Amino acid sequence: MHLDHVFVCGDPALDFAATLRARRSARFEMFVTPDRLDAWYRESGVVDTIVPGGGSDVEQATAVREAIYQLVTDRRLGEEFDGKALDALNAAARKPPATPQLTPSGRRTEATPEQGLSTVARYAVELLSGPEVPLMKECGNPECTRVYVDRSRGMRRQWCGMDSCGNRIKAAAYRARRRAAPAAAAR
Repeated sequence: MHLDHVFVCGDPALDFAATLRARRSARFEMFVTPDRLDAWYRESGVVDTIVPGGGSDVEQATAVREAIYQLVTDRRLGEEFDGKALDALNAAARKPPATPQLTPSGRRTEATPEQGLSTVARYAVELLSGPEVPLMKECGNPECTRVYVDRSRGMRRQWCGMDSCGNRIKAAAYRARRRAAPAAAAR
């Protein structure tokens, strides 16, 4: 199975918020169909299987995703929480979450889209009220708007992930240095 979603943020709620990419420029939407939303729930590990969702599930998920992003931004910038975003997140978190079950072959979590969304909302509540708030950073790539939890030693991480942004930034800096070197040598 090909995984289309990227999980580099260090928390399911932040990975969920990152499904609208490049918010400041191109705005690339990952949840274009109910299938893409269902795939995210499975690929993230939030659930093992999910009842196929519909258009209204995508609408609800994108509304909660935007609420999470707003609240994360508010918290990161030290601002008061946006009231509408808080209401949207808490409404989703109040719904029954996905419940893991023990089976003869191990742990298995089956869910409806509403239960998957409630589970993600609960992750957001835990993150935004917990000890990792000071570790949240926005990616250093100006094109990327992912927020991640920086658990690196000394909190020196600069981008959401090496594969997604770090290598791109480092390669661009290297090319810029190479272009500047001949000019400096000619002086």
